[in-house]
Amino acid sequence: MGVHPSAVIEEGAVIGDGCTIGPFCIVGADVVLGADVTLKSHVVVTGDTVIGEGTTVFSFAVLGEIPQDLKFGGEKTSLRIGARNRIREHVTVNTGTAAGGGVTVIGDDCLLMAGCHVAHDAQVGNRVIVVNSSAVAGHCVIEDDVIIGGLCGIHQFVRIGQGAIIGALSMVTSDVVPHGLVMGQRGELEGLNLVGLKRRGVPRTDITALRAAFMTLKEGDGTIHDRAERLSAETDSDYVRQMVSFILGESDRGLLSPR
Repeated sequence: MGVHPSAVIEEGAVIGDGCTIGPFCIVGADVVLGADVTLKSHVVVTGDTVIGEGTTVFSFAVLGEIPQDLKFGGEKTSLRIGARNRIREHVTVNTGTAAGGGVTVIGDDCLLMAGCHVAHDAQVGNRVIVVNSSAVAGHCVIEDDVIIGGLCGIHQFVRIGQGAIIGALSMVTSDVVPHGLVMGQRGELEGLNLVGLKRRGVPRTDITALRAAFMTLKEGDGTIHDRAERLSAETDSDYVRQMVSFILGESDRGLLSPR
């Protein structure tokens, strides 16, 4: 473990084996750093915050501060960050709120690029990439393998399904189906994230099934929920079942429909 003399480690903080804490960092009393965590210079980690092993936090990031929610009354809430994440310069991630479940979660192997923000009670999965200066609002659910492009805004309570990609400069106000492709200032569901599916080695048969399912959702009879229920009875693809389950799941924001 290497702690720079100018760093402030408050009494009660738990520092794992092999951690590196750079100049002018502040680590609060309720913080737990797993093994081999690196804090570059001028990092602030505060609140009831746990950071998993092998995570690197770059300069001027602030993790575990109180929520930007006027209803927050000082209750004890928490932030849980998984392993092997890369959290770049000026990133901010807040703790939860009592009304929202009390905990903000970042999974494993994520990349939060410079200047992005993850708000209170958000649940971010594994291998998620949030590009520079994008904001994930409170109570959002971002599933595994999602990419959020630069300068995007994700409205509070929105769900983004596994493997979806959000193009730069998009404002997303409704849920995004798994493996969806969203683009536009008021984001619209343009299609599927075919590049991401191929990169992850999804079998061609499942990609073909997803493309057919997307066309059914786009052009079939009835509401999108009616179409999803028909797909549920007809498909043999686990990927299509995942999409159907997402569409039929509970939501506070509604769903982006295929354009």
